[in-house]
Amino acid sequence: MNDDFLPFAKPSISPEAIAEVTACLESGWITTGPRTKRFEEMLRDYLGAPHALACSSATAGLHMALLSLNLEPGDEVIAPAMTFVATLNTIVLAGGKPVIVDVVPETYNLDLDAVEAAITPRTRALMPVHFAGLPVDLDRLYAIAEKHGLRVIEDAAHAIGAGYKGKRLGSFGDTQVFSFHPNKNMTTGEGGAVTTRDDALAARLAKLRFHGIDREAWARFGKQGSPHYDIAEAGFKYNFMDIQAALGLHQLPALDGFNQRRGELACRYYGLFADQEALTLPKPQSVDYPHLHAWHLFAPLVNPEAVGMDRDSFIAKLKEHNIGTGVHYRAPHLSEYYEKTWGYQRGQFPIAESISDRVLSLPLFPTMTEAQQDRVVKAVRDVVG
Repeated sequence: MNDDFLPFAKPSISPEAIAEVTACLESGWITTGPRTKRFEEMLRDYLGAPHALACSSATAGLHMALLSLNLEPGDEVIAPAMTFVATLNTIVLAGGKPVIVDVVPETYNLDLDAVEAAITPRTRALMPVHFAGLPVDLDRLYAIAEKHGLRVIEDAAHAIGAGYKGKRLGSFGDTQVFSFHPNKNMTTGEGGAVTTRDDALAARLAKLRFHGIDREAWARFGKQGSPHYDIAEAGFKYNFMDIQAALGLHQLPALDGFNQRRGELACRYYGLFADQEALTLPKPQSVDYPHLHAWHLFAPLVNPEAVGMDRDSFIAKLKEHNIGTGVHYRAPHLSEYYEKTWGYQRGQFPIAESISDRVLSLPLFPTMTEAQQDRVVKAVRDVVG
């Protein structure tokens, strides 16, 4: 057995990025400043978005985007049952009611038939999640939104660099929120960004992310600035730092290469697991629209009847072989808060619940070698017997 533990995710940080962080620290400007502005400009250029606003996390971005809807008690936002809890939490924190719908078994993405059935007069927005970096059918989603006069906030935390019908996510549509957490396709330590074509929304987000102050720090404390400011509205401490941007300035140019390698490894997993019954592999090929998958996760389902144990026992056995895994995700509606507060219960969303009970994320990251991937496959086969 190899003694080195293989994690399910690992960021790729170049020497140049480390040097940039050092230079940032030595510059004396480590919070929001010139590197942040440069990083946002690079994001706008890369994504083809008129506005790209960096913030402290994707959760912060979702929260601010939802607050821009000015939700009133009883207003509803539709979201998938298979997602990280932040998707639903931010709806609640923005004053809305999370309306959960089931997902498609092949891709774990939002079931758009279920979305249409869930729309009521109180629905204000649709909040799809591009699970694992596979875009939702956005033409149909936006057609539904237009038909009912709804806003769309895309939870694109998994999907930086992904594409739909030849266009990057973020270059079209309403509003998108990306994540730069360490396990994502590119990282700034923590951090996220919101893209939008809505000038008024962008102006409001720029204020909300730093206490509602009408001018950013670089415009107040630079040589040409004034230290005086006004408060436009009560805001948050959701700003992005130059230390983070120092990483991002080098991560973003490498992103397409990172994603290409992820795709190569995912394709190789399909070949290596082609003859086994222990795992049900996701089926992104089941969608009928052109897309570019970001492959944030490779998340198959454990088949307990084939392996003789449940998912958690399977994970424990892989750990004995020094193979790390993730669980993405436990369906949020099964948690205590959503059961007690919103009345959700097991049995309402059977597809998401089956995924929640059986899913695991296998190692997938750009510096992963084929030998390391072979270790993963061998460990799976050894556990299955």
